[in-house]
Amino acid sequence: MNTKSTVINMLLFPFSILYGAVVFVRNWLFNAGVLRTHRFDIPVISVGNITVGGTGKTPFTEYLVQLLQSKKSVGVLSRGYKRKSRGYVLASQNSSPLEIGDEPCQIKNKFPKAIVAVDKNRVEGIRKMLKEKESQPDVIILDDAFQYRYIDPDVSILLIDYNRPVMEDHLLPLGQLREPVKSKNRAHIVVVTKCPPDIKPMDMRIMTKKLNLYPYQTLYFTTLAYGQPVPVFPQKIKQKTDLRGKKGFAALALSAIASPSPFEAYLREHIEEVVPLRFFDHHHFTRKDMAVIEKKFNHISNPNKLIITTEKDAMRIRSHPGFPKSLKNKIYYIPLSIRFLQEQEKSFDKKIYDYVGRRKQGAHLF
Repeated sequence: MNTKSTVINMLLFPFSILYGAVVFVRNWLFNAGVLRTHRFDIPVISVGNITVGGTGKTPFTEYLVQLLQSKKSVGVLSRGYKRKSRGYVLASQNSSPLEIGDEPCQIKNKFPKAIVAVDKNRVEGIRKMLKEKESQPDVIILDDAFQYRYIDPDVSILLIDYNRPVMEDHLLPLGQLREPVKSKNRAHIVVVTKCPPDIKPMDMRIMTKKLNLYPYQTLYFTTLAYGQPVPVFPQKIKQKTDLRGKKGFAALALSAIASPSPFEAYLREHIEEVVPLRFFDHHHFTRKDMAVIEKKFNHISNPNKLIITTEKDAMRIRSHPGFPKSLKNKIYYIPLSIRFLQEQEKSFDKKIYDYVGRRKQGAHLF
């Protein structure tokens, strides 16, 4: 660590202590029953993390929706991060990211039958979802809700990024932790995400030992699976594309996500020239940004070129009226999904199925 980093860490350390004290008091108030938690008559599954930045919550939430929707009416409730609306909003097929946020918009587009809603007050959000006249959920998935302790979920799933081990991190603002590492003990299921597809059993054992989970907790390992490119504007593109064999191509890698490096690394595996263009996470693109995108793309000398973006960013780009018409037949997104390692998928699926099937009012699975 260089001198500059040491000085910055020394300056941030007192603020990290102060932040930790606030988090400690808040959690103590919930544990002591001073702040009230709520339970509901239907199964509630929480998905979240204890770090800032992406741990793969949206692909994991989508996995749960896909798993359950064939047997149950599935509801997804999110706060709708960076949306422009307020209060409770029930998503429709016509909802935009500005109304409900990127992730809820993506989930609703991908799973039209899912009941997707947003509300910063998740307690009120569930109550309103259960009063919807046309459709009511049999099970609700709370997206990014590990810190939302006003609801006591029946199953709490904690996601941990393999590349950013929480055991080696620090509280904000010194590190990336929203809560102390011991907060992981609230989770019933812990999932290590973004593992290398070829992770060695020894590395899994080392991670397991470091996490030091309790007997009531179950640990799983997953990796990200990238799909083939999908047109952002399908009505403008008649021909499918495939990244395989694109070594002679160039791509503008357009992203506004927390951790763009894995996305860009994947593109470099398949495309000869990758030009990154990064914006801040959940960035709302302006017309000026659109001009920057067009200029950056035009500066790529290779005539065989594409714009490739993330699935989440595609939601905002598709609904943006200022996206250059000349580029609509050049832009694709890469769909993301999760894949369990070491054949753990069956075990996880069974645990979730058993839980939803056996759940009784007021009872926990764990």
